[in-house]
Order: sequence, then structure tokens, then C-alpha cells
Amino acid sequence: MMQITPAVKQLLIINIICFVGTQFVPQAEQVLALHYFESQSFRPWQFLTYMFMHGNLMHIFFNMFALYSFGSALEHFWGSKKFVFFYISCGLGAGIIHSLVNYYHFQSGMRVLVENGDTVSNIYDTLKEGKYNLGWEQILSPKGFQEFISSYVSPAVGASGAIYGLLTAFAFMFPNAELMMMFIPVPIKAKYFVPVLVVIDLISGVTGGSIFGGNVAHFAHVGGALIGFIMMWYWKKNSFNDRRWN
Repeated sequence: MMQITPAVKQLLIINIICFVGTQFVPQAEQVLALHYFESQSFRPWQFLTYMFMHGNLMHIFFNMFALYSFGSALEHFWGSKKFVFFYISCGLGAGIIHSLVNYYHFQSGMRVLVENGDTVSNIYDTLKEGKYNLGWEQILSPKGFQEFISSYVSPAVGASGAIYGLLTAFAFMFPNAELMMMFIPVPIKAKYFVPVLVVIDLISGVTGGSIFGGNVAHFAHVGGALIGFIMMWYWKKNSFNDRRWN
């Protein structure tokens, strides 16, 4: 078992402190989770802080286990500064892509509601009051209604986007390392495992179904993996000078 590396250790500590803190100060999650950018609860710093918030014990356990398992190997080869830069970049990218997808879902629902006689100001006023019009459910499809409401009212939390970036980097650096999913107890090489996992998230995000349970920000996962892929491809193509990170 690989020894835990310094930056991974610090990230684990920060995440655990934040999780314990929100158990005593639940309002902290409201301020630090990533809200829809047109919501009155949105603050710019949430693009960073959301990745240190977690919804429950299982959520933080799996994310921190993955951070330790994959992050320590990457930091060992990259060094702490390069690793932290990559981790935070993937988390930020995941939050931005998640927000863009939410914007698309919200505006699509808004357009349909306006076409059916509602007004933009009335829709925003209703949502700001923490309510929604039951008539919207009849106008929008069940999937469209769910996407419209959750885009506005459900904040994103968790390190999963950054973790998916680490998974992508791991597959780049150790393509033949064998990994296992809990529900598929057969070793699969990382170069196959990670793309399959990302495709499952992409399909789940598009269809609305999920093998991972409800309340999962699938496009944040996909976004983190995408940013991780772009960064790894760029670093590989440009033979990034490691001395810049010393």
C-alpha cells in the first residue's frame, strides 16, 4: 500500500474538517455549496468551496478513499505543487461545466413555460420564494420538470469532479493498472475502466437514470474527467518542464 503523500494528506484533512464542521453548522453548506449562478444564494467562491463539501458519510468516504488511492500515486510522480494545481483545476472545471449544463436545462424549461403563457419575472419570483407552480409539472415533461427545478434549487457538493480528473490522469499514466468496480468484481485495466465509468456518467446525465443513486451531479463528473483529459494531453504533447513546479 502506497504511503500517503503530503498534499493528499492536507486535502483529506481539509475535507474532513469541512464535513465535520457542516454537521455542527449546517448553514455553512448553504454558503459554500455551488448554487445556480442566477440564484440569490450563489457566490463566486462556491466554484472552489463546493469541492470541500459533502452530502453524507458515504459520499465523503468514497471520495476520500479515491483521493488517497489515486492521488498519492500521482503526487508521488508529479510533486505536490503540480498535483494540487491539477486537482483544483479539475474541480473548478467540473463546477463550471456542471453550471453550464444547469443553465441549458433551466433556460430550456424557462422557454417552454414562457411559450405556454408564464412570464420570466413570475418564474424567478416563484423560485426565489422556494416554491414552484404545480402547473409547470403538466407543461414540462417529468424529466424536463426535474431538470428545470433541480438546476435552480439543488446545489452541488463534493470532490467527485476533481476525483474524476485524478482517475483520468491515472489512466494516462498507468493504463495497464487493474482496477475494480464494486458491482463488477473483475479486474479491468485503467485505460478501459475510466472511459467506461465516464460514459456511464454521461449516459446517466443525459437520460436522467443512474446506477449510482439519486442526487448525483453526473455532468460534474464528466466535466472533471474532460478537464483532466485536456490537461494530461497538453502536458504529454508539450513535455511540461517539471522544474516549473519545484
